[in-house]
Amino acid sequence: MRIFTPATSANLGPGFDSLGLALKLYNEVSITEQKISSINIIGEGSDKIALKKNNTFVNIFNETIALLNGKNLNYKFNFVNNIPFSRGLGSSSSVIVGAIAAAYHMAGFKVDRSVILDRALKYENHPDNISPAVWGGFTANIVSNSSVYTQKCDIDPNLKAVVVIPDEPMNTKQSRGKLPLNYTMSECVSNLSHAAYLSSCFIKKDYDNLRVASIDMMHEERRMSALPELFRVREIAYANGALMSTLSGSGSSFLNLTYQDRAKNLAEILEKEFPKFKVKILDIDNDGFSIKS
Repeated sequence: MRIFTPATSANLGPGFDSLGLALKLYNEVSITEQKISSINIIGEGSDKIALKKNNTFVNIFNETIALLNGKNLNYKFNFVNNIPFSRGLGSSSSVIVGAIAAAYHMAGFKVDRSVILDRALKYENHPDNISPAVWGGFTANIVSNSSVYTQKCDIDPNLKAVVVIPDEPMNTKQSRGKLPLNYTMSECVSNLSHAAYLSSCFIKKDYDNLRVASIDMMHEERRMSALPELFRVREIAYANGALMSTLSGSGSSFLNLTYQDRAKNLAEILEKEFPKFKVKILDIDNDGFSIKS
């Protein structure tokens, strides 16, 4: 079997730990049963010996499949990793969701997306990345009694993501450590209202109001201060046709949404201004993970 799991962009400005979007950039894993376990990695992490000795995908896959059928079998895992590590594009969520869904499929169980998402929550306690990896599109999420409740909508194919990927990673735990323990009432109300309005804009496909809807007062600029060039990325993006420009997850990547006819020009301008950064034009994934036998 092969499983494809999309990259994701979380928070989307004011939707801290609750809103996310899936992107057409995939990690692919091929799994076949064999007598001796083996791991092969192409792409991200191929130079890291530790990923062959202690691989998170393999560990979660084995834990899940043992829980489902009590068997401890050996498998050959071939990884094609396209989602960059520690760049705010959901690489860890891709691993978690992919491993669990693959285990259900290999064990002969129904791959129920709601079940997969709830189990993924045991490994990643914020749903903003794991939910779009499961469902695709735009997702708004809450957690109640260890279950994720999601509202999802598809994104118009005319909307493209121009993603700026700096050469410097950002550690999610360290990035979260920059945030204050307490917020003012004004900051909380601002984020609540903007996150609600942002969700409505996506659901109604009112993309022209994404810029005002995506204003954040809780986390984004505090995290961006670790890489000041990101302020300039946002400024240039908005000056050249971006509908929305937000830090992707905890960074360091920056998500810029724009219409299809503006995407190439915006990407070229950003590439020229930031030659050390990677710039990718990506479609929005509306389907979430997929499995091919």
